[in-house]
Amino acid sequence: MADIAVFWDSAGNRGDWRFSGAGLVTGSPITTAILISAFSDRLAAVDDEIPDGTGDPRGWWGDSGEAYQIGSRMWLLRRAKQTDETLQRAYDYLAEAFKWMVDDGVVIGFDIAVRWAARGVLVARVVAHLKDGTSVLQELGWNTDGGV
Repeated sequence: MADIAVFWDSAGNRGDWRFSGAGLVTGSPITTAILISAFSDRLAAVDDEIPDGTGDPRGWWGDSGEAYQIGSRMWLLRRAKQTDETLQRAYDYLAEAFKWMVDDGVVIGFDIAVRWAARGVLVARVVAHLKDGTSVLQELGWNTDGGV
């Protein structure tokens, strides 16, 4: 099964679609779900510190409340210090963002590895394990010097 492919532009911090002739390029629906889950802004928890100091908890307009939210809290890592604690928070935020796919039976589970690739650049290697025994690998990246 194919879905409209989302192509992530890390430098521009945005996803986009591409055309092939008159139609949109298709790809893996799991990849699309991973990108939307990782890069949409999930509502901040009540005790989260908002990095820009505004108090705006963001969130995605499609969130239907506490029970079911879209996206991740990776945006909270904007300007975070390059520490092991920040890596743990990134792992936790990504596990939280992808949990719905496990709960809904879309995937069996995920392997998530996060690391610092360079100063201010956090990367994640995400492997989604599907029910048919195959897996989907997605590499993700964030600029924590101001671009998460």
